[in-house]
Amino acid sequence: MNIMIGLINGMIAAATPILLAALGGTLTYYAGIFNIAMEGMMLSGAFFAVLGSYFFHSWIVGILFGVLGAILIALIFIFFSIFLKVDEFVTGVGLNLFAVGLTTYLLRQIFNVKGAFTDPGIVPIPKIQIPMIQNIPVLGKILSGQNLIVYIALIAVIFITWLVFKTRFGLRLRAAGYNSTCLDTSGVSSNLIRFHSLMLCGILCGFAGSFLSLGYVTLFTENMSAGRGWISLAAVILVSGNPLGIALVSLLFGFADGLGLFLQQSLPSQFTSMVPYVATLIALFIYSIRKKKKEALI
Repeated sequence: MNIMIGLINGMIAAATPILLAALGGTLTYYAGIFNIAMEGMMLSGAFFAVLGSYFFHSWIVGILFGVLGAILIALIFIFFSIFLKVDEFVTGVGLNLFAVGLTTYLLRQIFNVKGAFTDPGIVPIPKIQIPMIQNIPVLGKILSGQNLIVYIALIAVIFITWLVFKTRFGLRLRAAGYNSTCLDTSGVSSNLIRFHSLMLCGILCGFAGSFLSLGYVTLFTENMSAGRGWISLAAVILVSGNPLGIALVSLLFGFADGLGLFLQQSLPSQFTSMVPYVATLIALFIYSIRKKKKEALI
């Protein structure tokens, strides 16, 4: 039973950064932006979260720095893709590489280390014990005692669902992706809507990165995001930007990640590290088959 509880908690922890980034990707998806820069946003957020937490001895400042770090990448993406009209794919790839180089350089210049930085001075994001629920057998160990960001991610699912489908902004967001010309004709700037979607995406990716370095573990390593931004993009594509569907897909990828860690006891770590990415490829393969079948029926 303890093994099962550990696997479930590992699944939830692994799914959280993917879920947060994918929710941000949902907003840019509906705005008609092919945003592959979530990887760079998350990585930048992870580094600056450690920076803020370490120097200010506060996890709150750490999260704030993490969000600002991710927003920095989002602003660069906005400048090139929206204002200069540079190809989004090229911009995203460039920013992902830029984030790797920037965080690696700053890691060595500020902390004078290579590879990874860990220190007792890094203040982690706390875990939340929920009264009454924590005393429930089995479920209490799953529903209570999770990292604060896990609960924020759950709230974010509800909030993004409401924002996209129940608000005027959500209507304009979808219009920006479906027919930006009509939106501009109505007097609403599609570029402004896209700007807002990328800023919100940056905030959510900042939370995802902060969780990686201050919640999932309490350290920063080079290229720490390790493809999670790409997995988040795959999650968005798989369910066509549906926030509830993204939550389920993120749990699936989280389970694959947790399963990989569990299998390290009997298999080489190089193979187990491949599990979540193999699961992503399989999911995309199944999605492409389903899409072709639907197109054949039309």
